[in-house]
Amino acid sequence: MRTRQTIAWMLAGVLLAASGIVVAQDANQNRTLIVNGQPVSVAVIQVNGRSYVDLEALTRAANGSLSFSGNQIALTLPGSAASANATSAPAPAPASNPGFSQAFLKAGIEQMATVREWHTALAAAIQNGTPVTANWLAPYRNQAASNLRLASIAIQTDSDRRALQLLSNEFQNMTKLADKYITARNNMTYVSPDALQNDDLNQRIVGCGHSLGSMAASGQFVDDGSCS
Repeated sequence: MRTRQTIAWMLAGVLLAASGIVVAQDANQNRTLIVNGQPVSVAVIQVNGRSYVDLEALTRAANGSLSFSGNQIALTLPGSAASANATSAPAPAPASNPGFSQAFLKAGIEQMATVREWHTALAAAIQNGTPVTANWLAPYRNQAASNLRLASIAIQTDSDRRALQLLSNEFQNMTKLADKYITARNNMTYVSPDALQNDDLNQRIVGCGHSLGSMAASGQFVDDGSCS
C-alpha cells in the first residue's frame, strides 16, 4: 500500500505538469489546487520545485475513477472520454434527398391525369373537326385548376415545392393551347386536323407530361427543362 500510494503521488505530479491542472503558488502560503476552474480540497506538496498531490484524493475530488492492475494505474476524469469522442466523431452525413411526399405525389398524379384528359379532348376535337368552344372545355380546365390547388396544399418537401412550379407551367401552357384553338374557332379560322403535330406549344406540353411522369415514377425531382 505504501508503494502504491507513492506511485500515486508521483503520477499525480506528472499529471499536474502535463494536464493543465493549475496550482496557484505562493512561497509562504498553502497551495490551492484548481480543477476545471473549481478549487478542490486536496493537499499539495512541493519536492525539488515540482508539485505533487495524492492521486486517490485528486480522483475523488474530480469525481473520476482510479484502478490498479499490476504496475499499471488507470485514471479516468470526467469529460476526458466525451472530449475524445467529440474530436474523433465523424461529421454527420448530409441529409438524403427526401423526394416527393406521398400526399403531394398523389395530388400531382391526379393533376397530370386531368391535364392529359383535357389535352386528349382538345386533340380529338381538332382531329375530328368538332367545334372547339370554351363552354365545352371549361369542365376540364376547372378540374385541372382545382387539382392544382390541392397539390399546392399537399406540399411538404422541397421537391414538392419545385415540382408544383412545373405542374403550374403545364397548366398555364395547356390553358394557352386551348384558348388558341377556341379563338381560332370564334374567328372562323380553318384548323387542320393535324394542326397539333406542328404546334410548338403542343409539343412542349407533351414533353413536359413525359418529364412529370418520369419524376412521378422515380419519386425524385429532376428538372430537364421540358416544363419551362
